[in-house]
Amino acid sequence: MSEHVPFTDLSAQHREMEEELVSVFRNALATSQFIGGPMVEAFEQDFAAFCGSRYAVGVGSGTDALRFALIAAGIKQGDLVLTVPYTFIATTEAISQAGAAAEFIDIDERTYTMNVERLCGFLERECSFETATGTTIHRPTGRRVRAIVPVHLYGQTAAMDGISELAERYGLTIIEDACQAHGADYFSTRKNRWERAGTMGNAAAFSFYPGKNLGAMGEAGAVTTNDENIAAKVRALRDHGQGRKNYHEVEGYNGRLDAIQAGILKIKLRRLASWNGERRRLAHQYNEMLSSITGVATPYEPEWSRSVYHLYVIRTKRRDALQPFLAERNIATGLHYPLALHEQKAYRNLKSYNGSLPVSERAARELLSLPLFPGMTAGQQQHVADSIREFMSSR
Repeated sequence: MSEHVPFTDLSAQHREMEEELVSVFRNALATSQFIGGPMVEAFEQDFAAFCGSRYAVGVGSGTDALRFALIAAGIKQGDLVLTVPYTFIATTEAISQAGAAAEFIDIDERTYTMNVERLCGFLERECSFETATGTTIHRPTGRRVRAIVPVHLYGQTAAMDGISELAERYGLTIIEDACQAHGADYFSTRKNRWERAGTMGNAAAFSFYPGKNLGAMGEAGAVTTNDENIAAKVRALRDHGQGRKNYHEVEGYNGRLDAIQAGILKIKLRRLASWNGERRRLAHQYNEMLSSITGVATPYEPEWSRSVYHLYVIRTKRRDALQPFLAERNIATGLHYPLALHEQKAYRNLKSYNGSLPVSERAARELLSLPLFPGMTAGQQQHVADSIREFMSSR
């Protein structure tokens, strides 16, 4: 039997900090502070400092984070929000649940993030900017275009300079979907400095689902922002619209961050930079191992990006045969994502895109996520590379 290579290994990660993690639960038992309180506030402060934002507001999940950020930024019923079709469905669920409609912009062929030229083309050809009101109208539907949600995918940021320039030109809000980009950096030529995911838009959403680079032991998320008004609105939205107990300024949600999850995240956050560094090292090692294999494309990392490799994703036209081959060799892999969103049954009521999103459709059929996690051994990684080489050379 070949050596088993799991897709990720959270148990090993947790064993090395078990006593610290257990102390969080003991503290919660002793204080009976399970919702909100000092542990949540302490994590929010630490995470804001890590990202470089003024505020971080802990919420119940990454989906909550994106939904609340959109609502707090003023997205309303009937608005149009521009995003990509190659992402997890939570991106568009949040848009729909905020009352808006999603319009898909195709992705870049190499980074798999929003294609700035396609975004520009959509705004120029299909939209009109009304100078008097500072609003952008989508001519075919008459909807107001209100926001852009760029998705930082697989640990790498979108090309934010171009997106930001267009947002400024057309009066649009930017809400970053940073759910896979904890600690990822982007070099802005406009500002001549590196910027961190979560600080480049009006607000950003993070997920702390257990498998993320910074993962809770359950559901958790956060909104980061430099806007005091957005932060205050998210705090109210997560807690039934309360400004203070039993005084409801708006109708809100039950989207609070549990204190125990916040305490766990605070402990893990201390190690995140080190874990991200190990992910980058493993990704570069994969690149060396796989770059000479014909028929396999390794991830593209532009010079303006410092990816944190939430996922290490290769591209091959033989993906659907390679995946079961690796499974036979005891190697776990993943599909992120097997269908673009406009192809999903859940969105069969959307307009027909009639092949206008070809890059997203090809990516859905050709991308394969390989095992990559802190603590992965050289032997495990070599087994993955050797198995891919064997497959590609023998068929």
